[in-house]
Amino acid sequence: MIKKCLFPAAGYGTRFLPATKAVPKEMLPILTKPLLQYGVEEAMSAGINNMAIVTGRGKRSIEDHFDNSFEIENQLKNSSKRHYLKEITKIIDSATFTYVRQKEMLGLGHAILSGRPLIGDEPFAVILADDLCDNPHRGITTQMIEAYEKYECSIIAIEEVPMNQVDKYGIISGSLVEGSKNDFLVNNMIEKPDQKNAPSNLGIIGRYILTPDIFDILETIQPGKNGEIQITDALLVQAKKGKVIACKFEGTRFDCGSVKGYINAINYFAEKSGVLDN
Repeated sequence: MIKKCLFPAAGYGTRFLPATKAVPKEMLPILTKPLLQYGVEEAMSAGINNMAIVTGRGKRSIEDHFDNSFEIENQLKNSSKRHYLKEITKIIDSATFTYVRQKEMLGLGHAILSGRPLIGDEPFAVILADDLCDNPHRGITTQMIEAYEKYECSIIAIEEVPMNQVDKYGIISGSLVEGSKNDFLVNNMIEKPDQKNAPSNLGIIGRYILTPDIFDILETIQPGKNGEIQITDALLVQAKKGKVIACKFEGTRFDCGSVKGYINAINYFAEKSGVLDN
């Protein structure tokens, strides 16, 4: 039922300057693969092969990465190193990539709205590449799609966060769905609240399944915190109609939008791959 995945990838990555002056933050590597490739692989493992990417100025390397490189391929085709391109070549051959530019940086909601021409009138997944998630058995997006097929409304991924960090997340409140331990019917959400105003410690992470009416809501929503169009404000409109489910996901998440989270992710995947043992 979910055929397309939207990747907002137009941000400046200011916390990683000066590296991100020339390299998009989505292309920062975790071992040998850029963050965005991990997200694309997660989408593909959920049965999605149509990737819609919202980019901005200075992001051409994203398009180049998900395209053939005849010079490198020709150089390696008869060498012992040709296997290095196997993973990305499989992605290029199996998936379709479309692109649109976000002309102004006006928040995640605006970035998602900018992707409307690529999505059309159908439900779709959203992956924020700098939220790197790992579950070797059932990817986070797979879990989200399973929830969508059950509830047929917008789905957001959540996890418990420390109370002293709620101002870094969209925070939800809700009631457990009858018979479930991890699914909440959302009744409120606040973008980056102060600790005293936070309705819970359940923070939204960068995984969504959105129904297409979200685009019409985003077109009419007023700018919120920091003058940005917030996806949480649009989702709240849906939540007031009982049409948003928040799911505690199974897996490990790294906030690779922060230097600390990025380093933790590198260490985790290095240990998991055994590269440190060689």
